[in-house]
Amino acid sequence: MRTRLGAAVLTLALAGAALPMAGCGQFASLQAKMAFKDANAAYQSGDYRKAAAKYEEALQRDPSMSSAYFYLANSYDNLYKPARKGEQANDAWLQKAVDGYRKAAQESEDPKLKKLSLEYLVAAYRDKVGDPAQAEPVLKEMIELEPNEPSNYFALAKIYEDAGQYEQAEAMYMKAKDVHPNDPAVYMQIAGFYNRQGQFDKTIEALETRASKEPNNPEAYYTIATYFWDKSYRDKTLKDPQKREYVDDGIAATDKALEIKPDYMEAIVYKGLLLRLSANLEKDPKKQKALLDEAKALGDKAAELRKQKSAGAGAATAGE
Repeated sequence: MRTRLGAAVLTLALAGAALPMAGCGQFASLQAKMAFKDANAAYQSGDYRKAAAKYEEALQRDPSMSSAYFYLANSYDNLYKPARKGEQANDAWLQKAVDGYRKAAQESEDPKLKKLSLEYLVAAYRDKVGDPAQAEPVLKEMIELEPNEPSNYFALAKIYEDAGQYEQAEAMYMKAKDVHPNDPAVYMQIAGFYNRQGQFDKTIEALETRASKEPNNPEAYYTIATYFWDKSYRDKTLKDPQKREYVDDGIAATDKALEIKPDYMEAIVYKGLLLRLSANLEKDPKKQKALLDEAKALGDKAAELRKQKSAGAGAATAGE
């Protein structure tokens, strides 16, 4: 009888204990939600110290609240001040931000928040920690998550380029091209890389490919013209025949831009500049004068267009 009674008491005791435990779980979850709500309000008002404390509280009460990890990390990131780098307390904020972004990337169930966490982690390593090499594995992880996103390849290429690993950088730009072969922006990135490497022919090739992808965009041809002008004007090592070729190619590019948009003021200006370079290379005084006269006429036309644009902007402001 005692055995039965003892067993019954034990059963009741266990059942009684289970009820408060369940209630504690629900209470903890409710407290976590309240802390998360308070944290969000502080975050939105820019009180990142309070926000961080409340996000910490929410996660202590409910570690499964995965979205809180990113906002906790970003609160610490906002507390960090680059101008105070080297101060122990300030640097601790940055380390907590880095650790938090990594945790957010691991725990987040939202793909967008996971991606954002990785992006902020890369930025923290590159721009604040000052150790871009630590961003390399993160970017590789991002590429695995989104193999068709060219911006990830660009970011990794820049890290390689800054480290002097030019072959690896070029390979990343080529991979970006492979995944988005018809994206004009990809070729602008490639052109920028080759231009920084002093590879002018490859720069122009990339710019011309970009123009072929959007043949009705006058800015694409105008951009080509600016590169030809810059090379012809600034590179003192160029021989006259090569310089003349570049000048002529630049003028041809402005002509294409103006065929599409006759009042393209910037293209008009650059055609005038290129004509002046052409005049400097011309030996025949009559041809030289003709080129200079045409350049002056284009300069006047650009000035008139600029005046009309300014008057139109003024009229629009007055009408508001």
